Amino acid sequence: MAAADRDGAGCTLGQWLARWLATKDALRPSTRQGYATHIRLYLIPHLGRIRLLKLTSRDVNGLLVALASRPSPTGRRLAPATVVRIHATLRTALNAAVRARLIPINPAHGAELPQPRRPHPVIWTAGRTARWQQAGERPAVAVWTEQQLAAFLASVVQDRLYAAWWLAALRGLRRGELAGLRWTDVDLNAAELTVAQQRVHADGQVVIGPPKSAASCRAVALDAETVRVLSRHRKRQEQLRATAGARWRDSEYVFTTADGAPLRPDYLTGRFRRLVAASGLPPVRLHDLRHGAATLALAAHTDLKVVQAMLGHASIVLTADTYVSVLPEVAHQAARETARLVLKAASALRRPLGG
Repeated sequence: MAAADRDGAGCTLGQWLARWLATKDALRPSTRQGYATHIRLYLIPHLGRIRLLKLTSRDVNGLLVALASRPSPTGRRLAPATVVRIHATLRTALNAAVRARLIPINPAHGAELPQPRRPHPVIWTAGRTARWQQAGERPAVAVWTEQQLAAFLASVVQDRLYAAWWLAALRGLRRGELAGLRWTDVDLNAAELTVAQQRVHADGQVVIGPPKSAASCRAVALDAETVRVLSRHRKRQEQLRATAGARWRDSEYVFTTADGAPLRPDYLTGRFRRLVAASGLPPVRLHDLRHGAATLALAAHTDLKVVQAMLGHASIVLTADTYVSVLPEVAHQAARETARLVLKAASALRRPLGG
């Protein structure tokens, strides 16, 4: 095939996808890895040999049906949300082909997409905890009550990474943000830290990249106890430095290995999982602490807009719809207050209510 055909309208979809991805130099590492995975595992095997100009919306819909009905390379059925992301990769690549005037329209537009259900966090109430203890039943996303969180923190107060668990649970930092936090990003005098970068896995390596989105580049206010937690953590790190001597790696990260090296994000996940198992508390994931941070902030009557800024969300709708669950006592308090308003109005009318 001539070079003009490989690079122009005569190329196959697979050739175009490879060319398109090679031009995306400014992508975040995790985004690039996601695109590359979608192209390698799903788009090229299903549609890669079709000529770019011959690709139709019927081909795209056929891909979506196949993805929804067949197991993934790991043997598990693909989640609807994953199918939507694969389609988004294809649609984005074909939009570039339209802009390059290689095809007149994007055949990925108007596709019949599945409707993924975003899991909403639920609280580990006494009933849910009992079902987990008796039958191992657990929600997809669950958060601890404030009493359960306090019990966990008390059980790990001597852990070397206690401050990381505290920041995740009370300030809602993501795993990559914890791993990427440097002391230059922390101002204990001003009681504030800045989320300026993250450490993430990409192509089998840990890379440093910008936060997840523009809104994720944020300043996070610190309360007095959090300042004390970080101050104690810094003193412990200085003690480790003195003990390690020449073996100490001066990485300037807040959370490090015992010899000062930066942490892998998956190390945080594994260590947290082991600590939760040892605590005997109902299980939560490290990312669920972020859900819990939003829940507890709202239980403390924090304005939703402030919670949005703390989490680094571009949209307040995402904050309200996904990251906010209702603590049982808050729901009961709302029920009491609602009834109190009606009963007060009835009393003013001298018209008692009740059966």
